[in-house]
Amino acid sequence: MAMLNPNLDACELCGDFYTRHFHPTPSEDTLILNMGPQHPSTHGVLRIILEIDGEYIVKAEPVLGYIHRMHEKMAEVKRYEQYLPNLGRIDYLHALAWNWAYVGAVERLLGLEVPKRAEYIRVITCELNRINSHLLWWGAYLLDLGAFTPIMYAFEDREIVMDILQRITGSRLTYCYYRFGGVSQDIDDTFIAQTTEFCKYLRERLKMYKALVTDNIILRKRVEGIGIIEKETLRKYGATGPVLRGSDVKYDIRRAEPYSIYPELEFEIPTTQTKDALGRYLVRMQEMEQSLNIIEQALKQLPSGKYIHPKAPKRPKPPRGEVYFAVEGARGEIGVHLVSDGTAFPYRLKLRSPSFSNLSLFSEVAKGTLLADAVSILGSLDLVIPEIDR
Repeated sequence: MAMLNPNLDACELCGDFYTRHFHPTPSEDTLILNMGPQHPSTHGVLRIILEIDGEYIVKAEPVLGYIHRMHEKMAEVKRYEQYLPNLGRIDYLHALAWNWAYVGAVERLLGLEVPKRAEYIRVITCELNRINSHLLWWGAYLLDLGAFTPIMYAFEDREIVMDILQRITGSRLTYCYYRFGGVSQDIDDTFIAQTTEFCKYLRERLKMYKALVTDNIILRKRVEGIGIIEKETLRKYGATGPVLRGSDVKYDIRRAEPYSIYPELEFEIPTTQTKDALGRYLVRMQEMEQSLNIIEQALKQLPSGKYIHPKAPKRPKPPRGEVYFAVEGARGEIGVHLVSDGTAFPYRLKLRSPSFSNLSLFSEVAKGTLLADAVSILGSLDLVIPEIDR
């Protein structure tokens, strides 16, 4: 066992380790404040070091890695099929999108065609999962802003989605339903009936949400004009998803780089021109309506046939090569860069997580804003911490 050098000052090892890159040097007029790592508005273990002048933020620096779990490195020591359950732990709120990005990358390497019915099932379930994610964001964000009631409505409604998905996936949160070449099992008439009924139900609920919260003057005062993000800032930091579309950038992977059956479906890409927290809020609310449109169309057009390719390998060994496959998750572009060396184990896996890109711009956006608005800005980015740390 290696021994530490007794002549080495312990302070040189620890010191200001986590903040060394930030160099907090408060003046007589400023104060260093830690937001987290255990803070209710972060919904995970995230630390942000703030330098404040009175009530105004001078500097903000996120400190990452508290729940880093080596997701990319673990892929190198697991077979392709063994790694599947790991995907649901990266973004537990939209696990199916990560599941899809990974199996899609492997399918491209294999040259494996997915049956039409399986593609429809993937779209239906992934959009249900997107709604599930947006509902929880809506309730949690309003709770951060001081409104307690909406999160009760959110949990009530997403419980229906979780019950529907549990019937076919066997899980309520960290789904591992997609397989190479299709899905693990077919959907039945009960699933179709429950999903159809849920779509009708949620449309009415979204109208209630609009009247109760979205049009409420109290919410407007907390989010309107707060956290404005210009297009140049978005490009500089590689922002994606509703954060991008909330600043009037009409970019969605489902339209920009179409995959699966999305080109066959009619739906809009919601955008707003306000560029603030309100704009990002409105985009997500409108996205839930568009997801309902997608689900209803897919259910009506659902073809018969196989739910998985009959010759899909259970233990694949893709040929040598590399591929990048991306899907549109609830938080933005989820990308998988996969390199194969011809064995049963990935040679290299690189994951692109939208939360990491969107958090990167917080330091710039938070400058000059009120300390009380930091929570509003952070919540409008809809971050999932395991997705950031990976």
